[in-house]
Amino acid sequence: FPVTIFDLETTGLQITKDRIVQIAVIKLKPDGQTETFNEWVNPGQPIPAEIAAIHGITDEMVATAPTFQELAPRLLAFIADADLAGYNSNKFDMPVLSEELLRCDIDFDLGARHFVDVQNIFHKMEQRTLAAAYQFYCGKQIENAHNALYDTLATLEVLQAQTEKYTDLSSIVTGK
Repeated sequence: FPVTIFDLETTGLQITKDRIVQIAVIKLKPDGQTETFNEWVNPGQPIPAEIAAIHGITDEMVATAPTFQELAPRLLAFIADADLAGYNSNKFDMPVLSEELLRCDIDFDLGARHFVDVQNIFHKMEQRTLAAAYQFYCGKQIENAHNALYDTLATLEVLQAQTEKYTDLSSIVTGK
């Protein structure tokens, strides 16, 4: 404690190439109180239309916003010595933030902090097994797990339930 939960919106998904266009940080203090830091960032490069369509942030919206270099001192003062948390943050947000800090020649000591990726907790704590999928999609308990025929029948029921629940699976299905 304290911990800062943060999220970034960027110009794309390439960690070393793309830039931050919005950073939001909520600091959770030991007494349970919270403080919020929320800023648009001028990335110094165009925001592709397909990315703006996802997060809703356009070039015009960030045109007069501070650059990351201008914003970094206030951001780091806000984070102070807090640990960092986010969703999928270890794979995306932390590396992007680190790249932005490196570009600004800012030494931000990451070694003394804990990094909490809420997505990792979710994936480790909530099973990703056939039994869990069968329960989630079909509302049934698997009874003969690891019997190939029973597992195949359960998988068929899960697939049928998924096709009913999700109208467009074409982007997920690979192959033809």
